[in-house]
Amino acid sequence: MITIHQIYLISDSTGETIDRIFLALKAQFKNFKYEDHTYSFTRTENQILKILNMAQKHSKAIILYTIVDSKLAKFLEEEAKKINIPCFGVLGDLILNFSKLLHQKATHIPSGQHVLDDEYFKRIEAIQFTMNHDDGNSINDIDKSDIILLGVSRTSKTPTSIYLANRGFKISNVPLINKNSIPKFLIENPSSICVVGLTTEPERLIDVRKNRMSSIRERQNTDYTNLEKIRNEIENAKTTYKKYHWPIVDVTRKSVEETAASIIKIYEIKKENA
Repeated sequence: MITIHQIYLISDSTGETIDRIFLALKAQFKNFKYEDHTYSFTRTENQILKILNMAQKHSKAIILYTIVDSKLAKFLEEEAKKINIPCFGVLGDLILNFSKLLHQKATHIPSGQHVLDDEYFKRIEAIQFTMNHDDGNSINDIDKSDIILLGVSRTSKTPTSIYLANRGFKISNVPLINKNSIPKFLIENPSSICVVGLTTEPERLIDVRKNRMSSIRERQNTDYTNLEKIRNEIENAKTTYKKYHWPIVDVTRKSVEETAASIIKIYEIKKENA
């Protein structure tokens, strides 16, 4: 009989933090079957009691929470203990230890990471810039980019750009169709900006392209999904990257997050050596 755990993710904010922590946690266990229940903006004892009332109906309930109000967090732990539900806070000890190291009290304000400060508006500006410079658009001011991504069609340029934009980077992504695809600015100034070439295995790319065409109900394009032509595209792209000494990231077995992490590392190295 398969055991299915009921995971209750409780947050006093948007739930983004606890969701990411649980994502990393569950990846460590291969035979972990679960159903998750997410509760965001949980800020009163009454809300907590209602959640616990539902949780105690399951024999395999587990609670993970991010609540910065220490009194409310303690209330949750005590009430969960009364009904024998495992309950784990993922920020409490960390905030306390940082408070000791920094010799200052934490604010304990929910949604503190979502304050509308300079960093927030910088991120919004980066997202707007990136959306305007997607798929080779607006190359006239491409020099204002933090990072420029190049790659043949369906090498995750757009999703990677959007992810990086959410991290505050201004991204331009340019599709490599032929030798004339590269903006003149890059040809004349190949090392002035952090440029990263994306590549992938041909066999993987043909599957991605076929799925894309199927999803948009487009007729089969023999060139677009021809393995030999795809191999040539990728080799030509690699030749271009090497010609201008642009670093390459292979996205074949990488998630968008992993690809972005590799790109950020390249960006930081270039920045340090500038």
